[in-house]
Amino acid sequence: MTSSGLAPRQDGDAVLNLLRDGELTVEGRLVDASNTTLRGVLTRDGATARCVYKPVRGERPLWDFPDGTLAGREVAAYLVSAAIGWDLVPPTVLRDGPFGPGSCQLWIDEPIDAEPLVGFVPADALPPRWFPVAAARDDDGTPYALAHADDPRLARLAVLDAVINNADRKGGHVLHGPDDRIHGVDHGVSFHVEEKLRTVLWGWADRPLPADVVSSLDHLARQVSGQLGEDLAAHLTLSEIAELAARVDRLRERGRFPLPSPDWPAVPWPPI
Repeated sequence: MTSSGLAPRQDGDAVLNLLRDGELTVEGRLVDASNTTLRGVLTRDGATARCVYKPVRGERPLWDFPDGTLAGREVAAYLVSAAIGWDLVPPTVLRDGPFGPGSCQLWIDEPIDAEPLVGFVPADALPPRWFPVAAARDDDGTPYALAHADDPRLARLAVLDAVINNADRKGGHVLHGPDDRIHGVDHGVSFHVEEKLRTVLWGWADRPLPADVVSSLDHLARQVSGQLGEDLAAHLTLSEIAELAARVDRLRERGRFPLPSPDWPAVPWPPI
């Protein structure tokens, strides 16, 4: 087991055990993050892997989320992703660390030659099979488009964001990992009981959900009312779990990708 190229699906129990019980040594801080976000190395029984460690004490207070809950929401997003069977969120646990309790997530290395899936592109040169989301201009007034690929993996991530009510799906939170897999990270501001969905992945808005996605949502609905709901209770309130179930039901009944809310900014800032 190494610190790079480790797919979350591979040796799943071993990865979770390493995240939970491995010796955690902090390597440095990701300075662009709004909350304290540290990169570390985990070691246990000869196994090693890099991780992202977000201590609770480093969470910036927010007006709309209870203090000290963001780490648990990171874990909850992983639990939902695993339960639906898409493995879009890297394995994540809540554990103690050098700076106290916090979330600990498997680090995903992006290959140097990974193709971008989200970004700003010249407005007159939109790549084939890309959706424009918003118009923009650079400092010289040149028009650009915030856009993303029409990729079924991204479509699933857009549905997952709707399920967990992700208020901050930036382009930089979409990682193109090894084995041509994608991963979504940074889910601390998710699972609010009020509508908060903000994302750069609006390209499928109001389009019909694929049949396999509907089937996965049916499976998730059963999970929320069973073991998943019990597991989430360690990280979310009963009201938040109930609203999660309600969002899943609304998506299933409507059978379409969500539309932006008129009462909440649709795209996070900065978008990338």
